[in-house]
Amino acid sequence: MTYDPTGHLLLTPIDKEAPARVQRLRELGLGERPDPAFDDFAHRLAEVTGAPFSMVNFIDENRQFFAGLHTPEGTHSGSDLGAAAAGGGVGRFMARDHGYCPHVVVRRKALVLEDVCDYPRFAGNPVVDEIGIRSYMGAPLIDRTGVALGTICVVDTDVRPWGRAGLETIKTMAAELMEQIHRREDGMF
Repeated sequence: MTYDPTGHLLLTPIDKEAPARVQRLRELGLGERPDPAFDDFAHRLAEVTGAPFSMVNFIDENRQFFAGLHTPEGTHSGSDLGAAAAGGGVGRFMARDHGYCPHVVVRRKALVLEDVCDYPRFAGNPVVDEIGIRSYMGAPLIDRTGVALGTICVVDTDVRPWGRAGLETIKTMAAELMEQIHRREDGMF
């Protein structure tokens, strides 16, 4: 576990790769605006997993950006989480210390939380109280240069038994999206 100088547990991991990630995201033209192809991917991810919320998430030093977003309402707001939470929805931006994707990026491994409340480190995350997240499943988007660009993830307001099948699905879909991003970079998309 990581602690700050005052001895408090840091809920968001230290991310030493953030500067390289930001540079790579700029090179790829990702992480600044919504992308209909990523929205379509998020919609398909929600269908495959049966999750009400799914995202294609790129992370910089300070925030997360959902370039692809699927919500039960089908809305894709440009607002931040604070404004969206007040209205009951999910926006395109979220603080880096909210949610679980920053952990996935730093770990560079998929993360499955069937009930976030079973894990003290994750149960205290602001998304639990602000939008009622109870389960999470995400996988890193690691590009051919070795940089973890962000994640794909699904969340639910109910406890979900994702299981090994869910883990394999999220990892397979992350690899599929990285192939799309690489084709786009190569000018083949």
